[in-house]
Amino acid sequence: MKKKLSYRDKLLELAYIYDVKEIQDYTKRRKNLTTGQIELILKKNKIIIPKEFKTNFFKENFTKPISKIKLNIENFKEEKIRDKNRFFRRVENYKYDTSRKVNHGINSLWKLAGSASMNLLNVLPKLGSTVAKFFGDVFTDVFNSIYNQQIDHKSARKVIITFFIIAGVSTTIFAGYSAYKNFDSVKTNIETKKIETKFKKDKKPEIKVQKKEKKEVQVKKDAQVKKDTQVKKDTQVKKDAQVKKDAQVKKEVKKPELKVKKNSVAEVILPDLNLKTETVIQLFKDVDYDLRTVRNEKLVKPIYFTQFPRDLDNLQSVQLKKETFIKIVLPLIVAENEKILDDREKLKVLTYKKFTTDAEKQWLRQKLLEYKVKRSDLNELMLKMDIIPVSIALAQAAKESGWGTSRFALEGNAIFGQWTWDGQGIAPLKRDGDKNHKILKFPILRASVKAYKNNLNTHKSYSKFREKRKQLRDKNKRITGLSLTETLKNYAQTGSEYTKILNQIITQNRLSDFEPVKLVNSIKQIELKS
Repeated sequence: MKKKLSYRDKLLELAYIYDVKEIQDYTKRRKNLTTGQIELILKKNKIIIPKEFKTNFFKENFTKPISKIKLNIENFKEEKIRDKNRFFRRVENYKYDTSRKVNHGINSLWKLAGSASMNLLNVLPKLGSTVAKFFGDVFTDVFNSIYNQQIDHKSARKVIITFFIIAGVSTTIFAGYSAYKNFDSVKTNIETKKIETKFKKDKKPEIKVQKKEKKEVQVKKDAQVKKDTQVKKDTQVKKDAQVKKDAQVKKEVKKPELKVKKNSVAEVILPDLNLKTETVIQLFKDVDYDLRTVRNEKLVKPIYFTQFPRDLDNLQSVQLKKETFIKIVLPLIVAENEKILDDREKLKVLTYKKFTTDAEKQWLRQKLLEYKVKRSDLNELMLKMDIIPVSIALAQAAKESGWGTSRFALEGNAIFGQWTWDGQGIAPLKRDGDKNHKILKFPILRASVKAYKNNLNTHKSYSKFREKRKQLRDKNKRITGLSLTETLKNYAQTGSEYTKILNQIITQNRLSDFEPVKLVNSIKQIELKS
């Protein structure tokens, strides 16, 4: 007796008759398709389903509504699970913020106790003067009585011994206080002297001119002027020679060629000294590093810190804390952007050349590997090899590192919170049990900035970011942070909420002012027009 086929089996048989490869592939992979899915695939392939194949009244009125209800229940469960996870994340963030605030309060109380003890110690000199006056009067009476022979020798001996004991105790107290007061100043002087040795090559010494030394200073100025004129003449000769060389190259290559001229960059790389925040702020004052002048002149000094000061969170002023963070991170971001622009101009020149040298080929292979470009696609390399807006980099660094105060930033120089599963990293304290990721750590801060820019320029999750950036390039528009934040939804689990936070950080702190900033004595690009 022939077995009756179900409606689903009839549809599968119809698919095999018309040789629908999509359904055959699914069945080979042992994936169960629903009746509705098979109907859709057949309709997509323009196969007419016979009327006798239609489902009966029971399936239409009972089976399908029940399946829809099940699907709605599953979607409701998943949504509740997501809400639960979101709630737990908020609780964890609240716990972390409260613990940080409690620690900050304890530190402030400790400081208040220290100031109170210092005030108490300041009272001791007045107390000492009172004691000295008292004993002066006592000894005056004693010696008067000795002169008049009206004193007992035993009582006088006791008075003299007590005097010397009190004098010795007060002397030790005052010596200990002065040593404690001068300890921190000596320590800071040692650190500043180490740093000043790094600046001797870059910073010109400040000359304090007195009235008697004006003539000597004038002589030095005249000698310096003569030296500068000689240097200008030498540089002019070099420029003329370079112009002749460029003209010769222009004859050989008919298309326009870009030449890059590098001036000497006075870079200052500060070593790992565990600097205090007060020392860093004083250092910025000594080199005249101010964000107002940076915003006005669009120039920043190449001062590269290897790490954040560990007591940055102890600053009472939030504005001063933010300014210190921006001063540390800004030169690192600008330096990496200028390096990318230099490589981009070099790539443009190579695209115009018909013949390349071995060194140029090696450089090109290195850049293809760095930007993860396959099949030597130069268009894709040009798409990926571009800058990250300074405002976006500063905003993400501030968000992910807590303005340079997070555990990952202080222990591992991790500014941007990049995850890793196989590299060296720091495990989060409140990580879920089923997860094994770590926060990627770096030896210095600039390595973190470089890894962040390589991530945005190469990872597939940020392809929309790169496409939007290319569109701005093609339209000769400025690449700004506020125009690209919407493309970074995949950077965090919060999605659109994360981009809103970035826009808020950029606008509140006026980070867009730093986008056209360049390094002092940076690379100057000269375009030779045909």
